[in-house]
Amino acid sequence: MPTGSPLPSPMALKRSSPQHSMFKKRSSQSLSHMASAASYLSALSQADARARNSNGRSPTSTPALSLSSSVTESSEDTVLNEYDELDNSDGLVIPARPPTSEQVFTTVHSEFGHCANEEYRYVSQHTPGTTVPGHVEQDPPYYILLSTYISYLILICLGHFRDFFGKRFNPSSYRHLMPHAGYAPLNSDFDSFYTRRLKLRMDECFSQPITGVAGRTIQLLDRYSPDYNHTQIFTGTRTRALNISSYNYLGFAQARGGCADVVEETIKRYGVTTCGTRLEGGTSELHTFTEALVAQFVGMEDALISSMGFATNSTFIPALVNKGCLVISDEFNHASIRVGVRLSGASVRTFKHNDMGSLESLLREVISQGQLKTHRPWKKILIIVEGLFSMEGTLVNLPAIMELKRKYKFYLFVDEAHSVGALGPHGRGVADYFNIDPRSIDILMGTFTKSFGAAGGYIAGNKTLIDRLRLRGYSGAYAEAMTPPVLTQILSSMASIMGVNLPPSSTSSRHGSVGPADDMYQHPGPAPATSLPSWVALPTSLSSGEEGRDRLRRLSFNSRYLHSGLIKLGFITYGHAASPIVPLLVFNPGKMNMFHRLMKDRKTPIIVVVVAYPATPLVTSRVRFCVSAAHTKEDIDCVLRACDEVGDILDLKHGIRKSERWAIEDIVDRAVELVANS
Repeated sequence: MPTGSPLPSPMALKRSSPQHSMFKKRSSQSLSHMASAASYLSALSQADARARNSNGRSPTSTPALSLSSSVTESSEDTVLNEYDELDNSDGLVIPARPPTSEQVFTTVHSEFGHCANEEYRYVSQHTPGTTVPGHVEQDPPYYILLSTYISYLILICLGHFRDFFGKRFNPSSYRHLMPHAGYAPLNSDFDSFYTRRLKLRMDECFSQPITGVAGRTIQLLDRYSPDYNHTQIFTGTRTRALNISSYNYLGFAQARGGCADVVEETIKRYGVTTCGTRLEGGTSELHTFTEALVAQFVGMEDALISSMGFATNSTFIPALVNKGCLVISDEFNHASIRVGVRLSGASVRTFKHNDMGSLESLLREVISQGQLKTHRPWKKILIIVEGLFSMEGTLVNLPAIMELKRKYKFYLFVDEAHSVGALGPHGRGVADYFNIDPRSIDILMGTFTKSFGAAGGYIAGNKTLIDRLRLRGYSGAYAEAMTPPVLTQILSSMASIMGVNLPPSSTSSRHGSVGPADDMYQHPGPAPATSLPSWVALPTSLSSGEEGRDRLRRLSFNSRYLHSGLIKLGFITYGHAASPIVPLLVFNPGKMNMFHRLMKDRKTPIIVVVVAYPATPLVTSRVRFCVSAAHTKEDIDCVLRACDEVGDILDLKHGIRKSERWAIEDIVDRAVELVANS
């Protein structure tokens, strides 16, 4: 770091600077004198270079959001105005002095927070010899449960009361729910009742429109409703908010950086919607590269990819099991798994969530009894679990399941939609987290929509199985192919996590094929250079795997810090400390809307996800925080401070006793200690 006078404290900066919040609407600044987007980008590049050359200081981390204008010593909000859409009617502001650090960052500050403090890092791995915590449902005081049930009862009674009189005095509004002209209603009254009478009242919490990249911060399109959420009207303004609601676990959802540059090159080569150069097998070269790299990444022999994550489960599970087979499913498995099992025609039994005693008892029963009616042995038994459960934040007890697998000889299917790329010291998911050989698991499924910032999903297993699924899975024959930009985003982000082994010489590189040298890959080592197209050029920080490892460690620290901090504040939370999904229980339906509003209307707006029935049981409504490596420690501080205030207002602190709770300042100051002991 350059020598010079020490930086003032954040509080001193806040006192001495003008009050410019990073989240206020930008003042308009016309760029009409610039003839084209190219001239604007050229001016932006020159201004950025001048600012970096003239900046004599380099903070080691992203400042707290409300202090951003102070730290950068600029009257403009550099965090928000570094990059925005070219069609913004308010105009674009070229930053006078963008945030810097001793590292050379290639991401936009508002998309990915800059943090060079090595204390805010943690390795995501299971400690051998320790037990895996199960799912514990902590009940609130009885008055909270009673008020929650009464709230739903009032909503249901009033809803039926309004429907009863509405159908008689205002039948035109209920035409779609009543038989007419000899036709039965397509939307039954029972199915639509919850949507009309309960969800509509809190619709402000859901489907918040956004624009731009869902990175560390997010830009909201402001709206209001004049008719109790029946319609929403846009105001034409936008609000920048701290984003704690997206599955951007590793922060690869960004518009600038090494991965974005590779995607841009792909568009130049292949276009946006074409499937690339077609080969004799009916598959593009990018598909071949991607499937090979996915298999290497997860440590399996082969893999296939699908253009939709939901369809990966719902269309390939029927190719694995059919009539005469038994599927044993965790009771909290995703809807895509349930749909796939129903379509397969196999029998299905469920066991209590993450309860290994319940699972073993069920295994003994179904093995001894055999098929229904005939009692013949099952053709096959397939157990399906998720690596990381998206509503509870719990991790599957994989070591215990592997013990049962060796004992009872069933097949195991692990859905790693949320865990791959987010867990484990190398980001390979739950098998990596527990240091278990992935090839001891029969089928690994995952998606690219979370940690990799792309779209679609994959199935990985042995080559014989994958070859069969290519023919029998409905997605292979009927689904559309993944586009080249999406495939390249997967390749570049995955290679950034793995690191890339450079070839010994430029003459030995192979173009567009995956050959015998790739068979030498040992999980979880770096990927060979031949696993990427020859024209893909990642920056050194990405190709070395250094930045990927740093993102994994940042995500692990942020997840544990938020999880432990909420518990110390007294909230009831679910899930594992390593989970980037942190549920906070609010119970009462009225508090969901209020929590959303109080967080959004703060000086530093925070956007959260609230989840209610039918995604969760009726009385366990929750706020679901989604942590990212793009967040800084100061961002998590901001979330914890907000939760501390809102929790007192809404009476949400029903976890540990008051005598065991920590003050918010103690939590912020002792964050590293909290994470180490989590």
